[in-house]
Order: sequence, then C-alpha cells, then structure tokens
Amino acid sequence: MTVDKNKYILSINGMSKSFGRNKVLKHISLNVKPGTIMGLMGENGAGKSTMMKCLFGTYQKDEGTIILDGREVNFSGPKDALENGVAMVHQELNQCLERSVVDNMFLGRYPKNSFGIVDEGRMKKETANLFRQLGITANLTQPMKKMSVSQRQMCEIAKAISYHSKVIVLDEPTSSLTAPEVEKLFKMMRQLKAQGISLIYISHKMDEIFNICDEISVLRDGSLVMTKECKDTDMNELISAMVGRSLDNRFPPVDNEPGEKILSVQNLSSKYAPKIQNVSFDIRKGEIFGFYGLVGAGRTELLETIFGIRTRAEGNVIYDGKLMNFSSPRDAMDHGFALITEERKANGLFLKGDITFNTTIANMNHYKNGAVLSHDRMVRATAEEIKIMHTKCMGPDDMITSLSGGNQQKVIFGKWLERSPSVFMMDDPTRGIDVGAKYEIYELIINMAKQGKTIIVVSSEMPEILGITNRIGVMSNGRLAGIVNTKETNQEELLRLSAKYL
Repeated sequence: MTVDKNKYILSINGMSKSFGRNKVLKHISLNVKPGTIMGLMGENGAGKSTMMKCLFGTYQKDEGTIILDGREVNFSGPKDALENGVAMVHQELNQCLERSVVDNMFLGRYPKNSFGIVDEGRMKKETANLFRQLGITANLTQPMKKMSVSQRQMCEIAKAISYHSKVIVLDEPTSSLTAPEVEKLFKMMRQLKAQGISLIYISHKMDEIFNICDEISVLRDGSLVMTKECKDTDMNELISAMVGRSLDNRFPPVDNEPGEKILSVQNLSSKYAPKIQNVSFDIRKGEIFGFYGLVGAGRTELLETIFGIRTRAEGNVIYDGKLMNFSSPRDAMDHGFALITEERKANGLFLKGDITFNTTIANMNHYKNGAVLSHDRMVRATAEEIKIMHTKCMGPDDMITSLSGGNQQKVIFGKWLERSPSVFMMDDPTRGIDVGAKYEIYELIINMAKQGKTIIVVSSEMPEILGITNRIGVMSNGRLAGIVNTKETNQEELLRLSAKYL
C-alpha cells in the first residue's frame, strides 16, 4: 500500500500480532492525519490496546511497518517511543504513588545542572508552566496517592505532552472522570489538536466519540472493519461494525416483576471517612435497584458498608426479617450476599492465577471430594461459566492476565454466580466494557432478577442506570437525596438530586 508521506503523521501498514495460538491482530492498516483526533472503537478483545502497545513498543509486532512523520520506525520499548514523539496514556495508570507530581513528570529523565545534580528547581518550574497552560490545578509537591484518579489522569496526559509528542494515544481516559472533568479533558484535547498534535482516542462511550473525534476506526476480532469521517456515520452503523450484528436497542427489555419487600436498610451510617450518613431504603425481591451519583457521592462506600468491608457507625440492614449487620465480607458471603467491586484489578482478581482459580476461589468448599479439592470439578464448573458468560479465551487454564478487561469482568461475574447469591451488589459492573459485552451483562442482570434475586447496581453512566433498573436511589455527598421510579424520571431530575447536598 503506497502512502503519501506528507499527508499522514502516522501510518500503520499490515500489522499482525499473535500470542501463542491466538492471533490478536490480523494485517491492520491505519492512517492518522496531522492535527486530528482519531477515535478507535471495538469490543473487548478486538485488539485495540494490543495494537497501540505494538505501536508504543510495549509488545513487538510479528509483521507490518509503522511510518511516523515520513520515516519508518520500530520502537524497542516505551522510552524509545516517547523520545521519538509517540506517547500513550494507559487505561490502568502506572505511576509511583509515593512520589510527588513533579517526580512522576520527570521519571527516567531527571534534568541535571552543571554540577551533575538533579535540577529540582527547573523540574518544578517546567511542570508549573505546563500545568498552567493546560489549566490543571494540583499541588506539585504532594504524593500522587493523595490525588483523585481523575487528577492523576490529568498529570499523565500532561506528562505525555511534555515529551513534545506528535501522536498521543489515550486509552479510555474518561472511564473514571466526572462530567466536568471530561469537559476539561476535551478542552485540553482540542487545544492539542489546534497545535497540530494528533490524538488516537480509544473509548467505549459513543457520545464522547461523536463529540470529540474527526474520524472513527472500528476493530473487530483483530481486523480493521471500518474507517469513516465522524460526520458520515451514526451510532447504529458503529454498533453493527463493532459487534457484527445490529443492536437495535442498547438495553434489553426490563421485564422482571419485583415481589414483596425483602431488603431494608435503616439509618445506615459509616464510622470513618469518606462517610455515608443516615441512608434508608427498601428493596423488593427480584428488583433491580440502581444507585446514581457523582464521583465521591458515597455509592461505593454504601455497598462496602452493607457488605462488611467498612465499619458501620449506626443503622441496620435487614434481609427477609433477619438482622444482617455484617462485620466482614466473609460473613456477608455466608449469608448469600455478593459484591462486584469497582476496581477489578486491585480487589476483584488474582492476577497470578488462571481462569479456573479466579472462578472457583469464592466457593472452594463446593469442589471438595472429602478433604481434597477436585481439580476436575473446578475445571468443569469454570468451563460452564465460560460458556454461560461467552468469555473469549482458549480455555479454563488461560492466565487471567491474558484476557481483555471485559472478559476479566465476565470471570468475576462467573465467580459470584457459582455461589448463587440472593443479594447481588455491583459497583460499576460494565466499566471499560464494550457494547456487545454490556448487552450480555444487562441480560444476565435481568435474568437474575427474574429468578428472584435482589440486584443493586451502582453506575456512573446515566443511560445505563435509566436503561436497566426498576428504581433509582440518588446519592449526594454521602446522603441519599431521593428515590425515583425509573420509568417516571429523566436525566435532569437525576442530576438535580445528585447536587442536592453539595
């Protein structure tokens, strides 16, 4: 394929990559124009992150060429890519949390003065200037661990810019940002675009892609199936390109029939910050109850307090007439409660284990033959969950780290389904998951509700919370601002309630 060298800042031609028997990228060709934002979409496991890691030198491609600014490049690793003008902001932030913002900005390239000593004054000055240009406010000397995820993300983007990059790849940068922070990020992206920098923006959020991108490319099963100008396509065409089938509705019909009241939370407060205060609500059997709120509203803290992770200061949890004030997660699990946590890598998975270990770990007693664990029964149970969840993998003995984010999330679902819980709490269960996998998870949630299980779903995505719940509780600054019927509410009311106690 002949390419006009001046027309494109980046050209990827015929890139392929395999992991063992699994061919992840199949002869991909992609061109990015200078000063444009290219949206990259695809289901989990379609190969988006792998393709960018091959560009960035984290993985070595098996075949194909990469042409950057008119010359062929083949980066030996991320440092090489950064020094040549290609930067990447990863979905999972890799920062030294104990070190300051300034230290993180200059990791691996500390400037030295004429005496060969690290020039801290210059580092602070350059960081302060850059942050001022980008409109980021942050205490430059505080450790990274004291900053919110969104602030840390902004620092990572600033670091990418500080390398005078020609191409910056953003891998799902908005997955943990609030609406105002997303707007700030987009403003920053438009500034960079105006300076002639090209951006590749990987996201599952369609509205954002249409808002910010000039062109959209879609990957499916390791092949590039579509590249179009943003103005020439629409959401339905994108979905059918991603999934290979048309999803007329983003959400399945919510046709569960909630029964009588079964779970009651009364005046629940947590002991330590971030606190929740006097939260009370009732949920019916077979109901899908959603919690909406801005980041930091206390939704995660509420679920953790019910599940026994956080210390309760006062209040009661009553299920089916029995007091359920759990002192530990083990206690909650023994009483039929399950919790999918927000941070799947940090506290949802054993990253050194395989799929079988991660699927069966929460239910080990179930696979015992006498006093000994039956490996065969564990593998059979895992294979069954892989089938139910449509997990993309080679088999139960695959390492969990070899799966894409969405497939890892399916394994977590499978782990809890093995315990057949009666109350299933989910904290952002579809975060970082593609449209097709989301639809499957929504169907699963609705089917569980039809079986009489009580479901509590926390979500930051407004369309999702309105699309799959029966009722919604809105949290604001650690308190419950109100409960609304999903069919009778709208986005404006939810936003108004979420700002009630700010």
